[in-house]
Amino acid sequence: MIRTTLVISLIAFACGVGHAQSTSSGPTLDAASVKPAPPPDGRGGRRVAMTGGPGTDTPGRINFENVGLGAVIAKAYGVKYYQISGPGWFETERFNIIGTVPPGTTKEQFRLMLQNLLADRFKLALHKETREMSIYSLGIAKNGPKLKQAAPDPPPDANGPPNDRESRPGPPAKDRDGYPVLGPGTTMTFMSTPTGDRARMANKGHVQVLVDMLASQTGRPVVDATGLTGEYEFSLYWIPRPPDSLAADDPNGPDLIAALQQQLGLKLEPKKGPIEVLVVDRVEKIPTAN
Repeated sequence: MIRTTLVISLIAFACGVGHAQSTSSGPTLDAASVKPAPPPDGRGGRRVAMTGGPGTDTPGRINFENVGLGAVIAKAYGVKYYQISGPGWFETERFNIIGTVPPGTTKEQFRLMLQNLLADRFKLALHKETREMSIYSLGIAKNGPKLKQAAPDPPPDANGPPNDRESRPGPPAKDRDGYPVLGPGTTMTFMSTPTGDRARMANKGHVQVLVDMLASQTGRPVVDATGLTGEYEFSLYWIPRPPDSLAADDPNGPDLIAALQQQLGLKLEPKKGPIEVLVVDRVEKIPTAN
């Protein structure tokens, strides 16, 4: 029997998060625009993306589209979404954030810029504490893994189409079973259908890539207990559901837990563990004017 111990540290607390603060100081983004995102256009899907900043193809500019505030806080403080305890509207309210990043900005300075943006525009104040939380352990299913070894990436085609979702407007295409088809450069997409939301994910790398995706989808920490050390291709399609109903049967398609077992030969098992979290003490739902 494998005994797994979970230890999650918040490296971003080195930036000074120890108690509630709402005033900002230090580096800031230039010409930052923060606006509530418009509602979906009714065509069955909308782009959700956080692009740009140090270490990306566009280090001098960020473009966050249709993002929840929890995702921005997670990026600003270097934590996972499940490590944030905030109001319920973090799940429903979406924002568009555009800003210019000064030349030479480091990743550490960029996180401070996002923290200051949150403090200035949303009056965010927070502190950290340790809580006993529900977690998942990712293991091997009864009949063994169904993973394919990852193949090397092909060389880029200079004459090929750009890997940009914006070059393909409108909702994602559907396959014959009604699941979204991933476009170039896209690793995950969601779409709405008359029978409910559907999701598809395709990526490759070490198991940690899959662990991070599962944590974001379940809203809980996920521990890798598979013992797998190689690089693999991960391809999944499923019906998204809240964490408390992941194991429910649905005639329209598999939920995430069922998809893992059926398509990858892996399983999620619920457990308990101590997790450090960021607790939001104060935040404004409407950002201050640009």
